[in-house]
Amino acid sequence: MIRPFGYFVHHQGRGHAERCAAIAHALPAERPLTLFCARDDIFPALPAHVEIRRIPSLFEPGGDEQGSMDWVPTPQTLHCAPLGWPGIRAAMATISGWFHAADPALMICDVSAEIAQLARICSVPHVKVLQHGNRTDPGHQSAYDGAAGLLAPFHADLAQPEWSTAMRARTCFAGGLGVDTRVPEREVARQRVGVGAEEEMILVLSGGGGGGFAQAPLGVGARAYPSARWITIGAVQRDWHATEPANIEHRGWVDNAADHIAAADLVIASTGNTTCQQILAAARPWLAVPEWRYFDEQHRKADALGAAGVATIRPHLPSSAQDWTGAITEARANHAPARQRAMIEDMPADKAALWLEALADRLWTPASTAPSASSLETPTL
Repeated sequence: MIRPFGYFVHHQGRGHAERCAAIAHALPAERPLTLFCARDDIFPALPAHVEIRRIPSLFEPGGDEQGSMDWVPTPQTLHCAPLGWPGIRAAMATISGWFHAADPALMICDVSAEIAQLARICSVPHVKVLQHGNRTDPGHQSAYDGAAGLLAPFHADLAQPEWSTAMRARTCFAGGLGVDTRVPEREVARQRVGVGAEEEMILVLSGGGGGGFAQAPLGVGARAYPSARWITIGAVQRDWHATEPANIEHRGWVDNAADHIAAADLVIASTGNTTCQQILAAARPWLAVPEWRYFDEQHRKADALGAAGVATIRPHLPSSAQDWTGAITEARANHAPARQRAMIEDMPADKAALWLEALADRLWTPASTAPSASSLETPTL
């Protein structure tokens, strides 16, 4: 009997579910896979050997929570562990009960320090998905230190400088994991999004994990470049004081973000993982403006992108026409398309799946016949 893999999927944003689906398709069909998530409607199509078990959200109250226990301090090894929440008990019972019944080979955690530690406490080896951010706190470090391996859905050149050699050696870096990085031809993409072949197009893109960029500074930017056609996709925060010119258009959520990116002459975007991989694959001039996230995730990712020379970074949207001119001029001057494309693996899901299978084999192979460390290096595809 082949032991199953478990997989916890955080339901905020889209990237967690998309890379889970990519790995699910790349894993062998004979490997059972059970997903645990607070939503079952966020996943792309999944193969037949995958089961989804819905669990209550670990951080959204359901109405039956006891709120009078907040005076009890949270230990530093935990992030979100309020007392008196029936939903959290139900989620943990579902997962730990499955651990007991299924005897899994591996639990993949994307992402929760608490779920990762639960797996370790229940004597189940886990893989922790690695994200950017200031994550040196005891909670994250406990999850990382107790993991059998780490999985990074980005290129090794985007690793943070404080990550040790030992930590990187335990990590499978898979740039482009979970993202459709096929790039349509510019002319075809422009036809699809309704932009003329000779028009200058500036795309503003916000991902699905937050509230999006503010309207007012985008209006200032569009006024600074009146000859360009500005198109925004994703969320835009409305400002009552915004005065927008006629050359900016808000399209909201679209199903063809890749077409918009491929059609653009320059992209202004936040630094969520899916957004990053799509822009890097398209190799467009990029003004990267990180949004607020827990643990400064997008800001630390922006630092890594800037250090790798694949994006021009600003901590916030420019606030004047002069600042917009300087930022866009710099983004165009710094453009390094070959370096951007090099951030994307040819077959990242297959690389991750092979690594997971090799890790499971190592974990469950008796010590006397365990493979050597050299045979467990991340596979090259």
